[in-house]
Amino acid sequence: MKMNQIIFPLVLALAATLATTGCKKGMTKVTPLPGSPQARVGGDGGAGTLQPGLPINPDTTGPGTGTGGGPLANRDEFDGMIKDPAALAAHTVLFAFDSAVVKKGEQSKISAVAAALASSASDKLLIEGNCDERGTEEYNRALGERRALALREALSKAGVSPDRIRTISYGKDKPVDPGHNEAAWAKNRRGDFILLHPKTGA
Repeated sequence: MKMNQIIFPLVLALAATLATTGCKKGMTKVTPLPGSPQARVGGDGGAGTLQPGLPINPDTTGPGTGTGGGPLANRDEFDGMIKDPAALAAHTVLFAFDSAVVKKGEQSKISAVAAALASSASDKLLIEGNCDERGTEEYNRALGERRALALREALSKAGVSPDRIRTISYGKDKPVDPGHNEAAWAKNRRGDFILLHPKTGA
C-alpha cells in the first residue's frame, strides 16, 4: 500500500510534465494545398510530413470548384485521347528546391505551350508534376500536385481554358535522371506537358 502511495504521485507528476511540454522540433512552414486540408511540408526531401487524413490523389482532375486557375476539367472528356509526349517535351518547366513557384525564366515555355494549344482547339493537355528522389512518397506526391496546379494556373493566365487541362502528380516515381546528386535532382524537379489529341474518328 505504501508503495502505491509513492508511485501514484510520481506517475501523475510525470504525466503532467509530458502534457505541458511538447516536441516543437520538426515544425516547418505550413503550405496549404489547393482544395485540401493544410499539409506540413518542407521541400524535396524536407523533413515535413502530411497531416493524417490528407487525401493523396495523384490525379487532380475532376468536376468541382476551381484550383490551379479555374474549374477542374471533367475526366470523361479526356478518355481515349492520344498522348503526344514529344510535341511539348522542349518546354518542360524546372522548379527550385522545395518550390512550386514558376520562375520568371520559365515563362517563355508557358507562352509556347499556350500558343500550341491556341493553334489547335481540339487538343487538350496533361500536366505531370514531378519531384526529385528525396523525401517521403506522400510528401513528394503533394509537392508534385502543387507544381502541376501552378503550371495550370500559369497557362490559364496565358489564355488557355482550364477545362482543357488535366493534372497528375507522380511525386518522385518518374525521374528523367536516375542519378543521386544535385545535377540529377535539378532535372527531376519539373512539370512535363503532354499534348493530347482527339482519338481517331472523334
